Amino acid sequence: MATEQRKPLPFVANFAAGAIAGVSEILTFYPLDVVKTRMQLETGKAKHGMVGTLSSIVREEGFGRLYRGLVPPLLLEAPKRAVKFAANDFWGKTYMGVFGESKMTQQLSILTGCSAGATESFVVVPFELVKIKLQDKTSTFAGPIDVVKQVIRKEGVLGLYAGMEATFWRHFWWNGGYFGCIHQVRSMLPPAETEKGQLFNNFVSGSVGGFVGTLVNTPFDVVKSRIQGSSKVPGVVPKYNWTYPALMTIMREEGPAALYKGFLPKVLRLAPGGGVLLLVVEFTLGVFRNALGPPYI
Repeated sequence: MATEQRKPLPFVANFAAGAIAGVSEILTFYPLDVVKTRMQLETGKAKHGMVGTLSSIVREEGFGRLYRGLVPPLLLEAPKRAVKFAANDFWGKTYMGVFGESKMTQQLSILTGCSAGATESFVVVPFELVKIKLQDKTSTFAGPIDVVKQVIRKEGVLGLYAGMEATFWRHFWWNGGYFGCIHQVRSMLPPAETEKGQLFNNFVSGSVGGFVGTLVNTPFDVVKSRIQGSSKVPGVVPKYNWTYPALMTIMREEGPAALYKGFLPKVLRLAPGGGVLLLVVEFTLGVFRNALGPPYI
């Protein structure tokens, strides 16, 4: 059966492929996420670069600290993938209908990615907050459950949604850059004539998309880390509260370069991570197609 005529895989297969890919990416690149967070939480002039931060964590706190806070993103992966797939499908179909397009264009891909990212942000905030608080060098929490209990006791349930607005903008710009770039790069690459060629094209486009997405969303990620890493003091207005004023505060006090603290470990994770994500997704979908047989092959 021709590729163009094969039946689309059921949602559960796409969901499983996305979850497997997401977990694979997290386990592979998580230490870089810890390093990134440490660099972003450091105010004033940076004392260490990526390598210095990594080595100081291992030397002073032990290798296991590089995986502290791993549980929340692993628990998040399944619901996040479900929301991501559903949101991409919903917004893609909605925008194609609104603009009268029969297939996805680069402009619609960017719009769809931004909208899906904004939708996804509502799910990820509590998990991200717990992860950030565990990754902080000064963290004394016993684990994820302890973070949740203490935040709720001190700030109420809504305290778990600190950084909601910053997370919204982070995902909005990341998805817009990532999906828009993937669509453009794929159109520029020579058509793949083999399955390996298709996997290579997916890796290249995913890596470039990961780089561009990281480039445009890092300042918002810095603000998100600052907001979620701080503790609220009753009667005191937080220094970092709303996204755009916080961007101005950081730029004024620490310089424009501070908005890109943690960029190197972030891009080293998310650029190849974006490629790995697409690679594993396509490989896993291929396994599902072969297992299910016609009409999915």
